[in-house]
Amino acid sequence: MSGDRFVILGLAPARAAWFESVARWTTSAAIAAEFIKCVSAEEVRARLSSGRRHSVLLVDGSAPALDRDLIDDCLVRSTPVVVVRDRRTGRIRSPTSELGAAAELPPQFGPDDLLDVLTAHCVPIAEGTSLPPVLEDCQADAFWQAPLFVVCGPGGTGASCIAIALASGLGLDPRFGGRVVLADLARRADQAMLHDSADLGPGLQELVDAHRLARPEAGEVAQMTFAVPRRGYRLLLGLRQPEAWSALRPRSVDATVTGLRRAFQAVVADLTGDFEGEGEGGSIEVEERNHLARTAARQATLCLVVGQPGLKGVHSLALTMRQMVSAGVAPERIVPVLNRSPRHPRSRAESARALAALLDAGRLTPALASPVHVPERKLEDTLREGGPFPSAVVDPVTRAARLVADRLADAAPSARGPERVAPGSLGTWADEHQ
Repeated sequence: MSGDRFVILGLAPARAAWFESVARWTTSAAIAAEFIKCVSAEEVRARLSSGRRHSVLLVDGSAPALDRDLIDDCLVRSTPVVVVRDRRTGRIRSPTSELGAAAELPPQFGPDDLLDVLTAHCVPIAEGTSLPPVLEDCQADAFWQAPLFVVCGPGGTGASCIAIALASGLGLDPRFGGRVVLADLARRADQAMLHDSADLGPGLQELVDAHRLARPEAGEVAQMTFAVPRRGYRLLLGLRQPEAWSALRPRSVDATVTGLRRAFQAVVADLTGDFEGEGEGGSIEVEERNHLARTAARQATLCLVVGQPGLKGVHSLALTMRQMVSAGVAPERIVPVLNRSPRHPRSRAESARALAALLDAGRLTPALASPVHVPERKLEDTLREGGPFPSAVVDPVTRAARLVADRLADAAPSARGPERVAPGSLGTWADEHQ
């Protein structure tokens, strides 16, 4: 239609030559387009959320704001991204095609070059055209991913030690080939202290930053972890300060979890037991603060929620499980664990009945009919020496995790992945007419 034109969002550092050129071409009608200059990624996101449709985001390859999150925010708003190579080097910092960018332009491009890219990858916008509904969150790629075991719980329940025990048990399982990683994804990370680490090497922050603009290879991901040979797994150190969560962009965090699952045969994640989101608390800042826990729990093959026996412990355990379900975790993927459980069968049965009553009131049925009981064991010396955990702690959680994970895998035939088809085994078109 004659009234259609391209609506271009532009983002570039100050005094970018192409910024002025594109503005001049659109003003003089050299190309049928409207050019909207943006000074920051926040302004880009605000315009994308305004309800108006945009044809493309034209962004400079040297812009600090260019990353996986910005491209993803554009794609969910049906706005492709075109990257202009750095005018000084003629390159961009990282291959943006892997991140979802539609195309690239050279530093010194002309109106015909721009028009060719717009015609090939973008849609002209008519006057008054509104934005279509936002797309749903993209599902994980169809490529194989390792099972993800999440361990969390209210503070002081020993969830971090249970995560160590589970990683140790899985590390000894020959099915995982010794490629098990314990990832400290908690907001208040304790695994560095529990492993007597100097906390000077790379950790979660560096791994998330590596996924911000690229997809690191499995070897690069493994290099950011540390071997714990006496327990059979590798360790990814967590945040150095609890406040560092604000530097982790959500889409980069999602890519990091996927990267860990592609680099290892099994991933055990130690999480903070706080899953409140914008829908529950009315604050997007709270949801971003809890994004690590929320995204890992939603992707998890299995979630072990750790509590303690007693009135307060069982109540807090049930509350955390209900919060996980509210965050989108299926109840059949949740396994309650009672740490420091008494040895007497009668005391254990009382704790199990109390937990069942609280869960029944919330109509929540976990994966196991009864919680996993882990007896009290003194682990101070074991942690200090870096030795293997006692089997009384390792075996119950490992056995339960294997049982439920295998059961879920058997119930999901689609998880088997692609199957080989012999040529000719599906018949021919002519067979339908016989």
